[in-house]
Amino acid sequence: MTQTYLVSLFLLCSSSLALSQTTAIVGGRIHTVSGEVIEEGTVLLEDGRIRAVGASVHIPSGARRIESAGKIVTPGLIDVGTSIGLLEVKSLTDTADFSVGGEDAIRAAFRVSDGLNPHSIVIPITRLGGVTTVATMPSGGALSGQGAIIDLDGTTATDLIVRDPAALYGAFNPGAAESAGGARGALALLLRESLDDARYYAMNKNAYDRAVLRSLSLSRLDLEALQIVLDKSVPLILHASRAADIEAALRLAAEYELDLTIMGAEEAWRRREQLAATGTAVIVKAYRNLPIQFDQLGSRFDNAILLVEAGVQVVLSTLDTHNARNLRFEAGQAVRHGMKWQDALRAVTLSPAEVMRISETHGSLEAGKVANVVVWSGDPFEPASFAEHLFIKGREIEHDSRQKRLFERYKSLEGRPVQYLGMPTSEP
Repeated sequence: MTQTYLVSLFLLCSSSLALSQTTAIVGGRIHTVSGEVIEEGTVLLEDGRIRAVGASVHIPSGARRIESAGKIVTPGLIDVGTSIGLLEVKSLTDTADFSVGGEDAIRAAFRVSDGLNPHSIVIPITRLGGVTTVATMPSGGALSGQGAIIDLDGTTATDLIVRDPAALYGAFNPGAAESAGGARGALALLLRESLDDARYYAMNKNAYDRAVLRSLSLSRLDLEALQIVLDKSVPLILHASRAADIEAALRLAAEYELDLTIMGAEEAWRRREQLAATGTAVIVKAYRNLPIQFDQLGSRFDNAILLVEAGVQVVLSTLDTHNARNLRFEAGQAVRHGMKWQDALRAVTLSPAEVMRISETHGSLEAGKVANVVVWSGDPFEPASFAEHLFIKGREIEHDSRQKRLFERYKSLEGRPVQYLGMPTSEP
């Protein structure tokens, strides 16, 4: 057998062993999120799943024990506002696979999973912040395309994908309006025409196939793609900041009976009663009180708590790709401005899982769910704390990243060429 084959066989066996090994996280303060906090409890992991959670869990002989007395144990964090796996370097277009070029405002058929890179250097960096699952999403135009939910461990795109498609993404903001002709009214008109044509297409497919149907505004693939929001198979996630834009998006959703979630939502606090009454969830960034654009003039730090108090389901997100590792600090910021600690934890675990429809397998510590678990050195929302142990699908992830390797490489300059010391190479 060749050396390459032997190495591959070893890695396969090691991976299988890691998944099959039973692990018991013992003695920690367990935040199940879906239930009560368990003091000095145990989380039992086996075959990639959580087998048991409780104060008196039987630990099989031979199981690996992780003593976590004095530690906090939570589900892995979930950020639903990223393009992880689709973007490496912002300034290099050949590393960006989250958007379709051209002038088309409707790109509903575009699926980001076809360009997903499981070896992205952003993935291990993100995991260092206790984030185990993300939504990776498209952008651009009025309807950007279909996003996917991924777990941040695997060697192929298929390994990563939890749900695909997970949502159809779009926007009701100045950028989207520009793609539709410049005015928000034109954007609303375009979205209505697209949804009307998609609904008409679904009722007249035979006529369409025989080329006897009236002219439609979209391609067949886009018309097919829109069916997933018309039949509520996935949510429609629209980025909207201004209160008036949020209200317009709510009218559109009511008209077509869509499962709508608002992302960005800087002025959502101004429409919190309306959002609560319609059961519309919002995805917000807690670290925002200054307007980046004109339509965000109403940004304020207490946006999240005002929404929670009104009965709106709130999901916290970094709305970032390269800084998704800071999701826990978004939760900490929300707590700083009035949100209860448990509500903030829910907003980065179970609530995003519910909005993205993966709560049967993700978002809380319950028997049968995927074993995405973090053992924290202290309060996860405190900057000085860190993820001591992180499991994704039952496999413990090594604390490694490109930044960490570079730090280790250059923390000592002993023996390095003089250029590394910033010294001249010769006398003047």
